[in-house]
Amino acid sequence: MGEVYRARDTRLERTVAIKILPAELSSDLTHKQRFEREAKTISHLNHPHICVLHDIGHQEGIDYLVMECVEGESLAKRLEKGPLPLEQVLRLGAQMADALDKAHRSGVVHRDLKPGNIMLTPTGTKLLDFGLAKPMAPLASLATLTITRQESPVTQQGAIVGTIQYMSPEQIEGKELDGRSDVFSLGAVLYEMVTGKRPFEGKSQLSVASAILEKEPVTISTIKPMTPATLDHAILRCLAKDPEERWQTARDLALELKWVAESGPQAVPARFAPASSTRWRLGWAGAAVAVLALFGLALFVIGYVSHPTARVQTLRASITPPADAAFTVSSSVAGTMAISPNGRMLVFTAEANNNIPLLWLRSLDSLESRPLSGTEHAFAPFWSPDSKWIAFFSTNGLLKKVEASGGPVETVCAAQFGRGGTWNQDGLIIFAPNVAQPLFQVAAIGGTPVPITQLDAVRQEITHRWPQFLPDGKHYLFFVRAGEPSATGLYVGKVGSGERQKVLGISANALYAPPGYLLFGRGDTLMAQPFDATNARITGEPTVTTHEVSLNIASNFLNFSVSQTGLLVYTSGLLGLGRQLVWYDRQGKLLSRLGSPEYISWPQISPDGQRLAIRLLTQPAGSFEHLGLRSDSWDTYANELRRP
Repeated sequence: MGEVYRARDTRLERTVAIKILPAELSSDLTHKQRFEREAKTISHLNHPHICVLHDIGHQEGIDYLVMECVEGESLAKRLEKGPLPLEQVLRLGAQMADALDKAHRSGVVHRDLKPGNIMLTPTGTKLLDFGLAKPMAPLASLATLTITRQESPVTQQGAIVGTIQYMSPEQIEGKELDGRSDVFSLGAVLYEMVTGKRPFEGKSQLSVASAILEKEPVTISTIKPMTPATLDHAILRCLAKDPEERWQTARDLALELKWVAESGPQAVPARFAPASSTRWRLGWAGAAVAVLALFGLALFVIGYVSHPTARVQTLRASITPPADAAFTVSSSVAGTMAISPNGRMLVFTAEANNNIPLLWLRSLDSLESRPLSGTEHAFAPFWSPDSKWIAFFSTNGLLKKVEASGGPVETVCAAQFGRGGTWNQDGLIIFAPNVAQPLFQVAAIGGTPVPITQLDAVRQEITHRWPQFLPDGKHYLFFVRAGEPSATGLYVGKVGSGERQKVLGISANALYAPPGYLLFGRGDTLMAQPFDATNARITGEPTVTTHEVSLNIASNFLNFSVSQTGLLVYTSGLLGLGRQLVWYDRQGKLLSRLGSPEYISWPQISPDGQRLAIRLLTQPAGSFEHLGLRSDSWDTYANELRRP
């Protein structure tokens, strides 16, 4: 729609680009309006990766724009040489996403994002040609806009505007657009940058349009096997047919690309990611690997296979603690790690030289763990459903949260001694704030907690704890401990309803694992049993998954976690066994040991400093499966303290 010339600004002594609308097009109302709209659009966009507009004018029947002269070559020209290196794809892709985010926040959708409109310069990318840009509709009104689409003089003569190979499905269908259409186009550009091929091919524009509307692109890992699974996922999510399934903002995509870049070149290739299918069978395999005495960490892949006779491959791995640190082991603080829902990251508590528990984050495609600043004294972490936030309890009596990418820690609400939490897609957190309370709900952004369950005095219920949302985000699992043995077990509740339903008579926490299993413990043995989450009922017989999973009897807690992609993580060893009370002086010198190593917790010194009260497990260690959690399983006794 225009011609561009290199020119010299004689007043400011700089090289500029002059874009003109030829006289034969100036009389065309459509082209003239697009040209004027481009000027108005980019005049409001101030971003290092968007071409700058210096001036606009009209002379002797010619409309013109004076723009920044961008030195370099177009991405289209660069792609003639083949794919770009991974580092460049991630860096340039994040820049383009940032630029689009600026445009979208200014209310502008580009509508013609393609390699020919992207310049590569020594300092990065520049987005050009906002000639087809248009104010976008608010997201809230999309449902009605798709039914009653408003036409404008600029689009009436051709409802489909843009370059078809990079159009979103809704753009091809002539629907009203928002920023998610540009996200689709950027996904197509990124796909081509990685593979050297376009995601949707065809011999004609009609066949290309049909492919965009009906076909899924070939996975990037099929073309480039060493592509990180994280990047494959990020780009394919851009190319989802339904806008609701894409990244909802360009900023989300920019952050994801930056995160992939920070993961380093050792990222796991996509071809090793668990595969999904329309027919499912669950396969479990693995073995615990001791990392510390009585404390280990092992990873298990839940195999999803498409044929009943297919052999599930066993994958085994272990993770050691960070250098100069040790995994946190405690009988009074339960919950020391959690795998992210997307199966890419593991958060865990570890103590360095100062013996203060701190959250550490490890990407599973990395060999390094990094501490999360500000998370001192953390325990029982759990994830937001999009794997971007980590919530956790702290021993200073608060429920907090922090972004996985780093940043300041934010307080959600008070929680004196948390016993588990869960976070749904609507930004609702259900948690147990103390050791002998019902469950509460609170907004993830913070607020005043409100009870969501009630302790049943008739059944002598002592505590509700260890909640987990089921896939619908409305129902949730939780554990109930009660003086009435028949009341103890796993239940399903529903947000907004006081009703609940018992699922299993067990003595510790349980988790739901896709595509339809309950994971729970019999002693320190982890079991898997088919489970219908929709109707909250068991549908098959339990099978053994693995043995020697860390068990905290006092907290009714089995220390394991499972992702939505089928990755199981657990710690091995029985927490708190074999520990001994030790008396030190103020300089840290060991003075004496009190009694023999046993399961001991909650030591309390009397006000006069002469007596010590503790909780002691009187049952033999081998009877966990039959122990239950009755009050007579514990004995409180006093021990004289002898001071040298």
